[in-house]
Amino acid sequence: QVQLVESGGGLVQAGGSLRLSCAASGGTFSMYVMGWFRQAPGKEREFVSLISRNLGVTYSADSVKGRFTISRDNAKNTLYLQMNSLKPEDTAVYYCAATRSVGTTDENDYDYWGQGTQVTVSS
Repeated sequence: QVQLVESGGGLVQAGGSLRLSCAASGGTFSMYVMGWFRQAPGKEREFVSLISRNLGVTYSADSVKGRFTISRDNAKNTLYLQMNSLKPEDTAVYYCAATRSVGTTDENDYDYWGQGTQVTVSS
């Protein structure tokens, strides 16, 4: 059983930056593909970015490419999401998730989820 706890959310002006963290415990972190998802008010949860177990291979949604960077530190059991050039449309609750499957953008393939952290971008 893996427990995930996100942190680093907050209120930021458009054009600003935030760095989200996701601390993992209770399992072997390096065995999981990790992903970030987000859910805006009134919308379905959507994929943001994922990273492979050890080689650092990443994939991101078109909406965040060039602005968001996912990374992980397996020694610290921590996942990160560096968010730059933030836009009001990035406002959402951001979730980290873990899967033992191959890299996937489908939230149904993820086994463990954090509680989420709120990111609000003001215009």
